[in-house]
Amino acid sequence: GARLRAVRALPLTSLVTRRDDDFEAEERVRLAEALAPWREKFPDVPVTKHVATGPATQVLLTASARGCLTVVGRRRHPSYVTWKLGPVAHAALHHVPCPVAVVPHD
Repeated sequence: GARLRAVRALPLTSLVTRRDDDFEAEERVRLAEALAPWREKFPDVPVTKHVATGPATQVLLTASARGCLTVVGRRRHPSYVTWKLGPVAHAALHHVPCPVAVVPHD
């Protein structure tokens, strides 16, 4: 019964390199496309899509301030004996005020 908030952070450089108003709309479409398979699989889960400009770490920390669980992705590395986190997952584990799940993906 929980609501899901999907967050996509746009780099600050996008404000300089892309000056058209359609850029954020394009990123909203990309987020919706990424969520589409999950929306089909779990149609009863309410989802709010959030696109913000800024460093990914800061966008995530702000978006998760009142969350019950924060889920961040981690790219799989070629070596399965190492387990390394990127800066966003690392910051989430140290600064998000709720439980954090780090999920590996391809």
